[in-house]
Amino acid sequence: MEEEKKAAHFIKNIIINDIENKKISKIITRFPPEPNGYLHLGHAKSICLNFGIADEFSGECNLRFDDTNPAKEEQKYIDSIMEDVKWLGFDWEDRLFHASDYFDRLYDFAVELIKKNRAYVCSLSGDEIRQYRGTLTTPGRNSPFRNRSTAENLDLFERMKKGEFNDGEHVLRAKIDMSSPNINMRDPIIYRIKKTAHPRTKDKWCIYPMYDFTHCLSDAIEGITHSLCTLEFEDHRPLYDWIIDQLDTPCHPKQIEFARMNLDFTIMSKRKLNILVEKKYVKGWDDPRLPTLAGIRRRGFTPQSIRKFCSLIGISKKESRIDLGVLENCIREDLNEKAPRVMGVLNPLKLIIENWPEGQIEELDAMNHPQKKEMGTRKVIFSREIFIEREDFMENPPKKFFRLGPGREVRLRYAYFITCRKIVKDDNTGEIKEIICTYDPATRGGDAPDGRKVKGTLHWVSGQHSIPAKVRLYDRLFLKEDPEEANDDFTDNINPESLVTLDNCRVEKSLENAGAGDTFQFERLGYFCIDSRDSSPDQLIFNRTITLRDTWAKLKKKKH
Repeated sequence: MEEEKKAAHFIKNIIINDIENKKISKIITRFPPEPNGYLHLGHAKSICLNFGIADEFSGECNLRFDDTNPAKEEQKYIDSIMEDVKWLGFDWEDRLFHASDYFDRLYDFAVELIKKNRAYVCSLSGDEIRQYRGTLTTPGRNSPFRNRSTAENLDLFERMKKGEFNDGEHVLRAKIDMSSPNINMRDPIIYRIKKTAHPRTKDKWCIYPMYDFTHCLSDAIEGITHSLCTLEFEDHRPLYDWIIDQLDTPCHPKQIEFARMNLDFTIMSKRKLNILVEKKYVKGWDDPRLPTLAGIRRRGFTPQSIRKFCSLIGISKKESRIDLGVLENCIREDLNEKAPRVMGVLNPLKLIIENWPEGQIEELDAMNHPQKKEMGTRKVIFSREIFIEREDFMENPPKKFFRLGPGREVRLRYAYFITCRKIVKDDNTGEIKEIICTYDPATRGGDAPDGRKVKGTLHWVSGQHSIPAKVRLYDRLFLKEDPEEANDDFTDNINPESLVTLDNCRVEKSLENAGAGDTFQFERLGYFCIDSRDSSPDQLIFNRTITLRDTWAKLKKKKH
């Protein structure tokens, strides 16, 4: 967390200046998600910024749900958002709010605007409002209803509230300037009719405030000092300020915009993520291939790695794409420090040690972490029949292949030197079924007393004393760095090998009591965690969190 406080950026400089000039005495920020979907890595950047700023300047950060569209909001999203914020390590304490908490006050503010001749009820249809708005190069035209009297506007707005009109029949619009070069200032809609029950207020309301009207006033009501949002809201800032300036609010927050997160091989649009889920390109919002916090948590990413990533990429005004390798290195570094080491075999090849006595087993000591003695040791069982990785054996190995081959000697991790004596193949297919080897009893622990050296060390598991498991190998969801480049249909760029499932894996017996979400380094293979949804004591399922090395970096280097 200390690393997160060191990096300076323009928002911190603004806040420091405001404090030094005594414009504010206490920093209050907020994280204001819409409860209509799951949070993703872009939201993590905002969470870390808002809560981090409050923490660094001894202030407060509120969690506020922007629940102004009851047709799209569900309690499951609220629950998932709160879980994600807590998982990242942040606490809003007793400062949990909803925009719906302020519906009465927002209605009163709207009435106040009408009385000040700053708002009017418009009866144009949605299409007509868009036509009257104009374009980026042509000014808009005044609505024929713009000059309704204050009394008529108050009456119509009250009747809208009472439910006398159908959806879309009337809207309440701010009266600003239809010729403004900023389209957001051309009499924007601030209230619409929506006869839908609200999850919290039930049937009390059939009119709901729009985001631009709600957000700034919610900030003002809560005493927010700095309203931090992404760059797409920069053009909305004049409206944010205009609304607050027209009304008697507790304070006038300062809106500051920063660049959103754009990550290689990833999309961050909630709408497009929803397409992936709805069309079953992925298996739900917590699919480990998605950039949702639920997905990356299930994949085995840690909150510390996400917070470090958000700190490394920094805060700026300039849009840019971030190399996914930065995120992957953050999780590698974190898990390298804390993940226990175990042995697992993904594509097993049977190996028989012919000079090992039938039925005999031996318990060997294995370190749980090579650099951290405090993590202790575990017992691994050695027996006559073991499994090694199929790719660790070649019948006709090339010169620089340092693993097992006919007549070759290699080391088994924590165990003995072995030498390949014979290959047994399937009579019909010619596939290698098993390898017959001998072991050197003098090399217990993996070293030879005569000083001879071997170039290969293999991981392994006991045949009889290992546990069957499924392993899901997750990779990047898209083949292109920018899945949407040249206006492509982003679904055309999905990586067909983003998920490969291996059904016949084996892991060492020490994992029989491991629990959902536990993460390990499978030696020589990568970091894996037990799936929190599908795994069970009867069927262990591991998700690959990340490989030991960035294999995509090599491909990228070759490409360029």
